[in-house]
Amino acid sequence: MSFIQSRYNLTEADLERYLGEALSKGGDYADLYFEYLTTTSASLDESIVKSASQGVSVGCGVRVISGEKTGYAYTNDLAPEKLTHAARTAAQIAASSSKVRVAGLEEQKGTQDLYPVVHTPGDVEFSQKVSLLRQADEAARAYDARIFRVEVGYRDSVRHILIVNSEGVVRSDTQPLTRLDVSVLAREGDKMERGHDGTGGRVGLDYFQTERTPEDLAKEAARQAILQLGAEEAPAGEMPVVLGPGWPGILLHEAVGHGLEADFNRKQLSAFSGMIGRRVASELCTVIDDGHIPSRRGSMNVDDEGATTGRAVLIEKGILKAYLQDRLSSRILGTPPTGNGRRESYRHIPMPRMTNTFMLAGEDAPEDIVRSVDRGIYCANFGGGQVDITSGKFVFSASESYLIEGGKLTRPVRGATLIGNGPDVLTKVSRVGHDLKLDRGIGTCGKEGQSVPVGVGIPTIKIDQLTVGGTNVMRAGSTFQE
Repeated sequence: MSFIQSRYNLTEADLERYLGEALSKGGDYADLYFEYLTTTSASLDESIVKSASQGVSVGCGVRVISGEKTGYAYTNDLAPEKLTHAARTAAQIAASSSKVRVAGLEEQKGTQDLYPVVHTPGDVEFSQKVSLLRQADEAARAYDARIFRVEVGYRDSVRHILIVNSEGVVRSDTQPLTRLDVSVLAREGDKMERGHDGTGGRVGLDYFQTERTPEDLAKEAARQAILQLGAEEAPAGEMPVVLGPGWPGILLHEAVGHGLEADFNRKQLSAFSGMIGRRVASELCTVIDDGHIPSRRGSMNVDDEGATTGRAVLIEKGILKAYLQDRLSSRILGTPPTGNGRRESYRHIPMPRMTNTFMLAGEDAPEDIVRSVDRGIYCANFGGGQVDITSGKFVFSASESYLIEGGKLTRPVRGATLIGNGPDVLTKVSRVGHDLKLDRGIGTCGKEGQSVPVGVGIPTIKIDQLTVGGTNVMRAGSTFQE
């Protein structure tokens, strides 16, 4: 375990001592979560680099579990006295009569390498990152004279984590994350519209040269803005809605995904509580959460509790099969962990969270799905969404959508808002396309004050009836944003 000594200046005896302090007041389980995070960000506006920053964050979170009670404390100082104080604080919070001994520590080597980046973002000169911003700015401005403002943002991080627990498990991982975004404003007369595109994942800078270039993002953002200049107001009312592939999977993430996280269900707070084995969707719908897709934004070799990530079948042909588990929920519910214990940083307690959540492809041709609608809405892009976990009610705002008239896409519309209920919406899916597509790699999910990177995906699907329009937005239990 020489890497522990070199990065954190800790020995095996140190780790065992801190775990012992954490369990000194009793408990069933304890773990230490060490994090060393480096970040870089830069933004360009009005063709000028307006901000740039680099930073380092280091710290440790200590958790003790006693039954359903959790004690948690953290420190950003890894001095022995600070770590001891954090361990004793967590011990005091979760004090109980139960006693366990710390098992001998044994490092577990990873069985998967989902992001074999040759040069991590931290190894690349800052000037190369700024060059990406300038390339995007020039391409967006050259697209159309009506583009009058361009904003470009870049962010990367490299997170080194170490998880050590009282069962003797020692796991570590190095997690790169990179993202590039382009936003533009277009103006024609007194009308002004915005367009946005972005991409990223657990990739290096070469991704922006070989997969999606800054010029690609700029042109797509500009295309959206120019398109919206000619859009009319979306109709309101109940009607068929067709979701395009990829990014519209945020509706699946919000309307269904959060309701399948185990903490909401063990507390009986979810609209899906107690429904394992029951039909919750059309038989055309199979929903997966997969944390081990190579290079994807929501993927991890291990989760933030040291469990290997995997593929969980949540809904199979319409039948609810499983919830997403972290360690605490799996202990209480008596089910195996699914590798979905996640946290924003060492300052935060882990909880069940999604990774990459998507619906499997069906058999229909996308053009046949559109052709089956006489009058409705086709949504190609979303700006974000919100859901009330308990009721399942959701609201989504579509950033790019079109009228379907006589089985054809006709005029672009703006201001389309989709309103519905998660447990109800998937029962109305009547067609599923063969064109499953994952998102662009920019999703961020918020839950109980914590934000984590996630992925979404969906094939083209037809929802027979959904409410379009409306201005009332509920207080949300979670949010999803670009």
